[in-house]
Amino acid sequence: MEILVVRHGQSVADLEDRHEGRADFELTELGCRQAKCAGKWIKDHYEIDIILSSPLKRAAKTAEFISEETGIDIIFDDELMEWNNGLLAGLYRSEANEKFPMPKGGRKPHDEFAQSESYINFRARAEMFWSKFIHKYEKEENKTRICIVSHGGMINMLFRSFMMLPVNTDSYISTGDTGIHLWKVSGNERRIIFLNKQEHLLKLNE
Repeated sequence: MEILVVRHGQSVADLEDRHEGRADFELTELGCRQAKCAGKWIKDHYEIDIILSSPLKRAAKTAEFISEETGIDIIFDDELMEWNNGLLAGLYRSEANEKFPMPKGGRKPHDEFAQSESYINFRARAEMFWSKFIHKYEKEENKTRICIVSHGGMINMLFRSFMMLPVNTDSYISTGDTGIHLWKVSGNERRIIFLNKQEHLLKLNE
């Protein structure tokens, strides 16, 4: 089974330097163009069987562009939503730094700072998604290539779960606007084919 993991395009919060998380901002005009390019690239290079997406607007709209290009329906899954950042959601970063300064010594994995989801619970949500995902689709021979559309933070948690890394790991992957990853599952073997491919964005200049 091959899994294409796609981050959403540029959102309004990216331009306004806001904490996004569960704040439900739309894609910008550029973000829509990025998503359309990603959809065309996926159509040209991979025949996908299903699209799973976070229901937050920026991811859902990105998934819609991919769906339009590929003709594949979308299944929305709340477990793919971005980190629940509680009272930080939607705040300008400068405003958040004043209202909710980081605790001395930094945020701990168990902290629910500013009424947010703890990192442990965030990781548990990713693990819950993977467990259900593998159990459901590994048995369906007609679902061999699946596209997941989500968010930068959640993609990192999915990556850590996929690679079976510990909760307190400092390993991260970068995912730019509509960055595409390809991961492969074959029995107990898990492989990373590529990370954060963005060659489709070259089409923006044509």
